[in-house]
Amino acid sequence: MQVCRTIYGDDRTRLFIYYTVDNYGTGCYNLKCSGFVQTNRKIVLGGSIAPLSVYNGPQYDITLKIERHAKTGNWWLVFGNGNIVGYWPASLFRELKGEAYFAHFGGEVINLKTRGSHTTTQMGSGHFDTEGYRKAAYIRNMQVAVNSPNVWIDLPEPEYTMEKENCYAIKGRYSKSWGNYIYFGGPGKNADCP
Repeated sequence: MQVCRTIYGDDRTRLFIYYTVDNYGTGCYNLKCSGFVQTNRKIVLGGSIAPLSVYNGPQYDITLKIERHAKTGNWWLVFGNGNIVGYWPASLFRELKGEAYFAHFGGEVINLKTRGSHTTTQMGSGHFDTEGYRKAAYIRNMQVAVNSPNVWIDLPEPEYTMEKENCYAIKGRYSKSWGNYIYFGGPGKNADCP
């Protein structure tokens, strides 16, 4: 999910994709350039999402999967309960011929300020991971696929990192009902994050 006024012109939460083939040297959001092949026109990439979770109120989950097709090597995006959105052709990626080497889960804030104070942009609900369920942002049932057909397993050895620990935070956990999961988020600029 993404909120980005410079791309969409508003502050609504949107479903988005982004890919890069050269470690963020170049990249592309949604369908702004050729690359991702959308096969389902009912799911709008860049479209707003509703309902949204409410701080200390109702929580809503969205299921996303990326699966590699064994014969073509294409990487398919699946939304919800089996709704195929489209795919990234195998030919886009030099490094992803047979498998991915890592997977990232979490949040990201882009701070365009290179000098002075940190951005006031919040991550998730704007609250730290320590507040837990119904208050901090979360991702649950984080899994990766192995073999072909895709067999989903819990993350073998997850690592949790945060670049601006006083601005945002993350905590990883495991439970039988949620599998590997994280709470994450934060307010951005605050008394401890100037």
